[in-house]
Amino acid sequence: MIKLAIICLVVAAIAAILGFGGVAGAFVDVAIWLAIIAAVLFVIFLVLGIFAGKKASDVLD
Repeated sequence: MIKLAIICLVVAAIAAILGFGGVAGAFVDVAIWLAIIAAVLFVIFLVLGIFAGKKASDVLD
């Protein structure tokens, strides 16, 4: 997902250089949303992984 955000930022930069301001703004918005979603998913899976690790260590002990 971060890869898509970076691709959107590159496309936005190219569109801005070529003078397509509206398209560039749209791609920047998409890139921001993708980065936010990726960060939220990272935190969720990090917390789930920590809890799963604690449960697994409790079972093994």
